[in-house]
Amino acid sequence: MITPSETSLYKTLHLSSDQAVRRRYMIVDEPIIGNFRFGLLLEDLDIVAEQTALGYVRRFHGDARVVTAAIDKIIVRHVVDIDRDIVIHARINHVGRSSLVVGIRVEHPGDPSTHIASCYFTMVARGGENAEESRALPPLQYSDEREQLRADRAVAAREEYLRQLAAGQEPPSREEFTLLQSLHAAQEEPGFNGLKAGALVVDGWDRMYPEQEYVPHRIFGGYLVRRAYELSSICSELVAPDRSVIAAVNRINFFHPVRLGDKLHYTCRVVYTSDSFISVEANIDRISRDRSSKTLSNSCLFTFVNVDGDLRHRPVPGIHPATYAEDARYLSAYRSHQAMLGHYALI
Repeated sequence: MITPSETSLYKTLHLSSDQAVRRRYMIVDEPIIGNFRFGLLLEDLDIVAEQTALGYVRRFHGDARVVTAAIDKIIVRHVVDIDRDIVIHARINHVGRSSLVVGIRVEHPGDPSTHIASCYFTMVARGGENAEESRALPPLQYSDEREQLRADRAVAAREEYLRQLAAGQEPPSREEFTLLQSLHAAQEEPGFNGLKAGALVVDGWDRMYPEQEYVPHRIFGGYLVRRAYELSSICSELVAPDRSVIAAVNRINFFHPVRLGDKLHYTCRVVYTSDSFISVEANIDRISRDRSSKTLSNSCLFTFVNVDGDLRHRPVPGIHPATYAEDARYLSAYRSHQAMLGHYALI
């Protein structure tokens, strides 16, 4: 039996000593606070999660591979200092029948260390002749209470997401209905000049080439997530009057694999705002090379925060949904935001 500590994997980003690495992760060539490309970090996290899970799976299935199924709740707890190294520490917290939950902690090392963010990646073991069959996995053995606690937290995070998913299908409560009604009524007032949700959209196109390939014939999921994040960041600037920075990754789901030659359509929408926070939904539609099929490959929800030059929170204007689809997206993001604030308040 294998314990979680035996699955640990570390990766260091040498920002303090390697000028080329530091420059690659910079947003701009200026001395600003939080001058760090978060999208590139998402790529790193996906690679580390895949390597951690694969190390476990290959102990039992030498020909297996793993794919990312979901990324759950990345709360950014401290601003990254581009002049300090970053250590990514991953370990498997829980193993199901064919799935693995990889917990990842990101921090600046030192005394004391600075906790930047933590998250869970859900990975799935695949294999067989068509490389799509699930591979059964033995469970982990927990050597102490701390390891068991991490496993319980991983399971709880998954259960919380399922509850949120189920709640998302529920009709609006009286309070929520009143909120939506007031947003619609405001648009009927003479001289209304508020922000309409339908106008707050950014989209982009991409075609997949061998340089984005990670496993044979499959595109690297971290690349897709980075592109979705970067476009979502641009989209958030349609609302943020000052500077928009990432506050949280609420959830990223991987539904269908992307293959070489596929064409991707990224659609990012500002779906909700509150105080200084901006929720941006990003969907990635995959169109096959022969254009015979179109499927949703990924859905993402990011939370940004509008700040001034010293990273103090600054208010953003409210947005106004006008259609049933916009109401549904607004309400879903509103509920996700309420759940996120429970974690963000701990910062």
